[in-house]
Amino acid sequence: MKLYILRHGETDWNKKRLLQGKSDVPLNKTGRALAKASAVGMKEIPFDLVISSPLERARETAHLVLGEREIPFILDERIEEIGFGEMEGKPWRKTEDFQGDENIYQFFNHPDLYQPPKGAESLTDLAKRCADFMQDICHRPELEEKTILIATHGAATRGLLNSLRDWKIEDFWGGRVAPNCGVAIVESHHGQAKLIAENITYY
Repeated sequence: MKLYILRHGETDWNKKRLLQGKSDVPLNKTGRALAKASAVGMKEIPFDLVISSPLERARETAHLVLGEREIPFILDERIEEIGFGEMEGKPWRKTEDFQGDENIYQFFNHPDLYQPPKGAESLTDLAKRCADFMQDICHRPELEEKTILIATHGAATRGLLNSLRDWKIEDFWGGRVAPNCGVAIVESHHGQAKLIAENITYY
């Protein structure tokens, strides 16, 4: 099994550096262009199946990358982005009009100190559902020989990849957030999954 874990293309909220979370924000013009360029770069990859977050920005990215290919397309809530609750739609760093939020600073810089805002999801809960998804997919015998495109989000990508390694909450990010339309490649054989590459771009 080979998994191509794809972060969605750019949205206006990405451009404005606003927290998106579970808000259903569509791709912008640049995001669609990135996805279409990625489609050219990935046209020779023989995808058998797509599993996408239900959020529009992930779904549209996957459809644009597939182009004219008609293959099974499944939605799975386990790979939705982490929810930020009442902070969604607010800047994730200090601006002229916003003094910043210390807790959101911790989310990106010291995740072990992050406390989910009201209505938000914890990093531990995100990690749990992403690990459940990876365990499920990688242990399905009918998918053993398949090549699968997984369309998801920045923090969710880290949750999926962290499930393949020993990690501590303070090292949740493992280096950095994947770029828009960035790809991580995972190979799995009989339930044993291994990260082959990450932060690859095909545009």
